[in-house]
Amino acid sequence: MTTQEVANKLVAYCRKGEYAEAQQDLYADNCWSIEPEGTQGFQTVQGMDAIKQKMEQWAQMVEEIHGAEVSDPIVAGNHFAVTMKNDVTFKGQGRMTIEEISVYEVTNGKITKEQFFFPVMG
Repeated sequence: MTTQEVANKLVAYCRKGEYAEAQQDLYADNCWSIEPEGTQGFQTVQGMDAIKQKMEQWAQMVEEIHGAEVSDPIVAGNHFAVTMKNDVTFKGQGRMTIEEISVYEVTNGKITKEQFFFPVMG
């Protein structure tokens, strides 16, 4: 798959809330998942097992998802970026809107790196 094809498929999965399916279909086994420095509770990990654990940890923190938006991808070479906006109620923390830019690297038709950019709350 080309980078554009991977990007389009990821956006389609995310818009349906099918994150696990996206990871299984589009991610390389040794993929990196990079969080902003200072992010509480999450850290940079490598490998699908660690990425799946991180996703499960996030799901356990969520009380309710009220809505989510994912932009169309912007592709340059073997990278693409999307913006994501989530309206979420977290257990014990209340409702908040999280906006981020996610940047992905594609090698041989698979995502080999994802990196998230969002404001880190102290």
